[in-house]
Amino acid sequence: MRVLVIGSGGREHALAWRLGQSDMVTEVLAAPGNYGTAQVGVNLAVADTDIDGIVAAAASNAVDLVVVGPELPLALGLADRLNEAGIAVFGPAQAAARLESSKSFAREVMDAAGVPGPNYRVFDDAAAAIEYIDAAGRRLVVKADGLAAGKGVAMCATAAEARTAALACMDEGVFGDAGSTVVIEDWIEGPEISVFGFTDGVKLSALTAAADYKRIGDGDTGPNTGGMGSYAPAIYWNARLEEWVREAVMLPVIAELGRRGCPYRGALYCGLMLVRGSGLRVLEFNCRLGDPETQVIMPQLVSDPAAVMLACAAGSLDDAPAVEWSDWPAVGVVMASGGYPGDYGTGYAVSGLDADADDGTGNSLVFCAGVQGDAGGNPVTAGGRVLCAVGRAATVRDARLRAYRRVRGIGFEGAYYRGDIGEDRILREALRGGV
Repeated sequence: MRVLVIGSGGREHALAWRLGQSDMVTEVLAAPGNYGTAQVGVNLAVADTDIDGIVAAAASNAVDLVVVGPELPLALGLADRLNEAGIAVFGPAQAAARLESSKSFAREVMDAAGVPGPNYRVFDDAAAAIEYIDAAGRRLVVKADGLAAGKGVAMCATAAEARTAALACMDEGVFGDAGSTVVIEDWIEGPEISVFGFTDGVKLSALTAAADYKRIGDGDTGPNTGGMGSYAPAIYWNARLEEWVREAVMLPVIAELGRRGCPYRGALYCGLMLVRGSGLRVLEFNCRLGDPETQVIMPQLVSDPAAVMLACAAGSLDDAPAVEWSDWPAVGVVMASGGYPGDYGTGYAVSGLDADADDGTGNSLVFCAGVQGDAGGNPVTAGGRVLCAVGRAATVRDARLRAYRRVRGIGFEGAYYRGDIGEDRILREALRGGV
């Protein structure tokens, strides 16, 4: 098989790396890719939002399977176009991708499927939204309904903050059409968990779960980011929780989408919160694998990824080998540009990517995100999140040590990373919420 991975981040490098290990795969292509994907395959100069360009590139390169990393191409209908062209694609059609591209649609599907989430209301009128906020008298979360590049969610401790967030979406148009409708939810608290599985629209694979760290600073301080690190499996993940997520959340949602005539095929991501005294609540669904979670779950995937993804695309997951996840923990530490998530510089040389920090064991990995090759082919920074160093071991503690050992061997101007990813204290605090 020739496989084309769509996207240019750390998630896509991890996907390309793991697919390249498949006995079924002869070549991995990436569009547009980055410095890391170029080390394991061939980059194509096609933007991940250029739907026509991707379809043409897949056809001209005789691609057998397209694996879509980011959500935006799916929301734009890439899977539909590839299916029309007779090219297998791992990723849901546009109608099913609304599970992520429309928060109001996701909540509607959840309600119909009996999936528990925070109390919520949907508004397309700013005055009605403000009236609700003023009457609520409690902390709220204001969400732009559509895709807003990860920036459309405001945690509002006061009514004034909620009003500001709602008006920014609906009156000021900060997020364009994505914010013309808002979903306002009750603020709930507890440890979060990201659950992932593969589905062919009916069947669902074995699940795995990761925990990620969104805030920029140690101890979960400072502004939110796209993710400063993660580890898997999450410390509170167990067989009982997996069964509940499968039977009470994912399979009902998959079935509901099928009943609506938009079967979901691809990777399904469920964001859960473990709320003390209230049990489990679903925060969101994503129509793709997460970032940086993919960087820690791809090394755990024992099964052949190409076989699984092709079976999902064909609607025949039963015909593929059962999905198996390693129980060896993986910890990923993101190295970011100084100033991120605010303004930051780019074009700085990156050193240490090729260093063997693992004595050849294969359990120390680096996945590039904002790294591109300069005119001479040397790696330079090209984004806010630059890379993710991953360590694997028999324990979280040893995996963490391995990841940070790799981080310390990599350098670029202004490099920043959190020092507490996978730290014992953080894990213990997460457990206090109870499962």
